[in-house]
Amino acid sequence: MFSRLLYSSLQEWSENKSRKPLVLRGARQVGKTTLVKTFSKSFDKFIHLNLELSEHRRLFESDYTFKELVSAIFYHSDKIRDQKRTLIFIDEIQNSSKAVASLRYFYEEAPELYVIAAGSLLESLIDSRISFPVGRVEYMTVRPCSFIEYLNAVNDGLSLQYITQGKIPVFAHQKLMEHFNQYTLIGGMPEVVSLFAETNDIVAVNRVFGSLVSGYRDDVEKYARNLSMENHIRHIINVGMTFAGQRIKFERFGSSDYRSREMGEAFRTLEKAMLIELSYPVMSSTMPLIPDLKKSPRLSWFDTGVVNFAAGVQRELFGAKDISNVWRGLIAEHIAGQELLALDNSVLAKRIFWVREAKNSNAEIDFIYQFKGQIIPVEVKSGKGSRLLSMHLFMETVNHDIAVRIWTSPFLEDSIKLKSGKTIRLLNIPFYLVNQLPLILNQYF
Repeated sequence: MFSRLLYSSLQEWSENKSRKPLVLRGARQVGKTTLVKTFSKSFDKFIHLNLELSEHRRLFESDYTFKELVSAIFYHSDKIRDQKRTLIFIDEIQNSSKAVASLRYFYEEAPELYVIAAGSLLESLIDSRISFPVGRVEYMTVRPCSFIEYLNAVNDGLSLQYITQGKIPVFAHQKLMEHFNQYTLIGGMPEVVSLFAETNDIVAVNRVFGSLVSGYRDDVEKYARNLSMENHIRHIINVGMTFAGQRIKFERFGSSDYRSREMGEAFRTLEKAMLIELSYPVMSSTMPLIPDLKKSPRLSWFDTGVVNFAAGVQRELFGAKDISNVWRGLIAEHIAGQELLALDNSVLAKRIFWVREAKNSNAEIDFIYQFKGQIIPVEVKSGKGSRLLSMHLFMETVNHDIAVRIWTSPFLEDSIKLKSGKTIRLLNIPFYLVNQLPLILNQYF
C-alpha cells in the first residue's frame, strides 16, 4: 500500500499526551481500515475489533463493567495487558451503541491505551438516544487520495519533489499535467489508485469502479429509515452523478416525481454518509461567511473517478489535452474542489462558493477559500484570455488584492486593473499545484 498523508496526522495524535479516542470518518472504501492497519505497525501490540462480527460485538453488548470489558478485549485477542504501547481499533463501530458509549471510559479510565474507532453513517445508524461522548473523543476525516498521494502510488518521486518544493521547471509542466489528467480520470479511491499504478489499465480499474458503485447501491438499506427513503436514495445513487458539480433542486430531482421534503432528507442522509456534499452559496464577501440555505446547493460527490465511471464521462476525458473543456468544465471544477477539500481533514470542512444574484446581473465564483482571515476567490478556467467578470466584481468588494485561477498552463502572476482603478494580482495556478495553495498564498499574506 502506498503512503497516505494522513499517517503524519495519526502520528501527531499518538504523540499527544492529552489525546482522546480518535473517530475516523469517511465514505466507505476510502481506506480507513487499511490506514489504521498500516499505522498499527508502529505499536507493540494491535487489537482489531470488527463490530460487523457478532463475536466482537458481543464483547460490548455483554453486561461487563468497563474494567471487565478491557480485560475481555485483551483475553479474546490473546494479548497480555502490560506497559507496552497498544492500539485498539474498533472498526464498524456504528453496529453497537454501547461500543460508542465505551469511548468515554477509554478516555477517562484507560488513557494509556490508544483507541481508534471507524464506521460509516455514524450519526444516522446509532440509536438516537446514544451519541458520541461530547468532549471525550476527537475526529479526523479520511478522504480519497489526493494528487500528492497518487504520485506516491505511481512512484514518481521527482515530480513529487518538484511540487512539494514549489519550484516547477518549465520542462516538468507537461508531464505533471499528464499525471494530473490521469488522476482526474481515475480519481482517488485507494483500491483504484493502487491497481492503476500497478497495471496502467483503465479496463481493469473499471471492474473496481463497478464493484464500488454496486456496493453503494447495496448499502441503501443501511442508509434508509424506511422503504420510501430507500427509493429516494437509490434514485440519487443511480442518476445523481450526472449532476456532479451542478446546482440542483430537490423537487422532482433527476426527472422524478419525488417531492422536495423527501428528497432533501435523502440527500442529507447521503451527506452524513460522506458520499456527497451539498454546498450552499454565500452572498457576502466579508466574514463571517454564512451559507444561504434558501438557495439551490451545488452537488459534489466524494470522488471524481467514481463520477466519471458512473456518469459515462471517461471516454471524453481519456487523452483530453485540457480537462477544462470536458463536460462543460464540470469535471475540472469537481477535481479542483476535491483537491481543495483534501487540504483539511476536519469533519467540519466544506467547500463554499459565492454568488451575486441581481435583476440584470448574476455572478458566481467557483470556490471561496479562507486563508489567514482573508476571503480568496478561486475560479477554475482555462486559457489566458478567459473572461473573469465574476472575479472582477468580487474583488471590488474585498480589502485585499489576491485572486486565484486554476488552469492548465504553468504558474503565472498577472496584474489586472479593475474598472474602479483597483489593481489586483491574479495567481494562475496549474491544477497539479492546488494541493500547495496554502504555501503559495503564504508568500502574499
